[in-house]
Amino acid sequence: MARLNLTLDEGTLAALRGDARREHRRVATHARELLREAMVRRQQERRARTWAEAYRADRADATALARDLEPGALELMGDEDA
Repeated sequence: MARLNLTLDEGTLAALRGDARREHRRVATHARELLREAMVRRQQERRARTWAEAYRADRADATALARDLEPGALELMGDEDA
């Protein structure tokens, strides 16, 4: 397993420690999980953005790209205006 050395400001470290404590996890384990979750979320956002661009451009592959989105994601998109 590779190691990553991070320098965190005091506020971020305090927030991380507090969140880890609430989750009953070690700080390093919690930080690793948070990084993993953030990477997954960014990938999902990237796929949604790609689909939205294809849909707006009326590209033929918009339907195929929509299949890659999470179930229910299309219903949620557009609710931001409500």
